[in-house]
Amino acid sequence: MDPDQQTAEQASAAAAGEPAPAEGAAEADAPAGDPRCDELAKQAEEHQQRYLRAQADFDNFRRRTQKEKEELAQYASSKLLTQLLPVVDNFERALAAAAGSGDSDSLAKGVDMIFRQLQGVLEQEGLKAMEAVGSPFNPEFHQAIMQVESDDHEEGIVVEEVQKGYILKDKVLRPAMVKVSG
Repeated sequence: MDPDQQTAEQASAAAAGEPAPAEGAAEADAPAGDPRCDELAKQAEEHQQRYLRAQADFDNFRRRTQKEKEELAQYASSKLLTQLLPVVDNFERALAAAAGSGDSDSLAKGVDMIFRQLQGVLEQEGLKAMEAVGSPFNPEFHQAIMQVESDDHEEGIVVEEVQKGYILKDKVLRPAMVKVSG
């Protein structure tokens, strides 16, 4: 069929409200018993089913990983909190003992022991306190809150630590608040 004649037929069919024949319609008019056509239709159906299964598997995978991610975030601190429970228990015991006796020395020793226990738990998790005094000021590790005159230190040296800074593994968790010589 001539392409111009085919286009004219499509235009007249569209004007009459009939669906236009698709390109390659001559191939679609092949006999229904054509084995090649049947085979291609069967393959197309198989590919469609595979695609739908793969899409469903991917959707299930995405939902499952999202749920696992939410659970991980929700319970991420459970290990640390489990390690801190004995520290809380010891604080409760120390406070109960302090209420029953007036011995402030034993209370101070008990609180010191609990503090060391807490430091041990934090160190196990990778938390380290920074040593700032005497080191050169570094804005990555220090937050200068004041500049002071000092005859003992050259300019730009940390002379006093107002609040400790901490490093978690290899990342600054909190910079140290310091006074710097000027």
